[in-house]
Amino acid sequence: MKETNSIFTKLYQAISQIIVGQTLPIKQLLIALLTGGHVIIEGVPGTGKTLTVKVLAKLIKAEFRRIQLTPDILPSDILGTNIFDLNTRNFTLKKGPVFTEILLADEINRTPPKTQAALLEAMAEQQVTLDGETLALPNLFWVVATQNSLEFEGTYPLPEAQLDRFLFKIIIDYPQTTAEKQMLLNAQQGFAAKNIDLNQLQPVATVEQIIIARKEVEGVNIQEKILDYLLALVQQTRKHPDLALGASPRAAVAWLQISKAQAWLNNRNYVTPDDIKIVALPLLRHRLILKPESQLDGIIIDSVINSILKQVPVPR
Repeated sequence: MKETNSIFTKLYQAISQIIVGQTLPIKQLLIALLTGGHVIIEGVPGTGKTLTVKVLAKLIKAEFRRIQLTPDILPSDILGTNIFDLNTRNFTLKKGPVFTEILLADEINRTPPKTQAALLEAMAEQQVTLDGETLALPNLFWVVATQNSLEFEGTYPLPEAQLDRFLFKIIIDYPQTTAEKQMLLNAQQGFAAKNIDLNQLQPVATVEQIIIARKEVEGVNIQEKILDYLLALVQQTRKHPDLALGASPRAAVAWLQISKAQAWLNNRNYVTPDDIKIVALPLLRHRLILKPESQLDGIIIDSVINSILKQVPVPR
């Protein structure tokens, strides 16, 4: 366990050398990788969303594909299509970029819902159906989508069914003053993100090691009273007066999995209440829906989640 765990420590350190001032988002991204859960990264332009994913993919030595999503992208541009060959008189499957190990769906909310929905089956069942034929995706298959804040012009909100298939919604905010000053100092010394030679990055993990780590996470224990605590939190989201939609059963299972991953990353084979609480925000913020009157009152979803964590008694 310690040997595999050290790989994720190396991944974190290597990414942090390039992406300055985003400690928490990087850790959350690694937790999602550890459980195989897909991720949305949201932030204003210029905060390093795309670069973070590209660096991580290079450090894992995994097959990586990127889709730059725009309003005119079609589902077949993502999944692929059967093309008729005039010479052989047969249809040949041309696979789309979804057939990869790490898929970066860049600016996912700039493409219409029909194209967004093309990823639903792939994300939920790790397979794609083309012309009635079901094709399996790689074992590691992991989607990281980036999006600009929904207030920006030319964006389409993701449907609830697709949002629920994302494990985390990670918010990349403006860096702290000290971190941003370090970025400026790096720029003064000649560092530029566009000039990073990703080919010079040395991988610190393999796909096989990531798969082994995922199996180790499955073996992390959770006591019944801790499980009851998690369940109480889930049920409280369905009763909260400010919420029109609470956490789904899929969210409850995901919460259990990432709590175990959080414990594993801390070199423990058992889950504590803190493991459950620390992952609540990225897990729930895109799944819960505020009532219209709560939105008008200026209530934000993160404050509701924090209030739920305070309301439910922590087991001793």
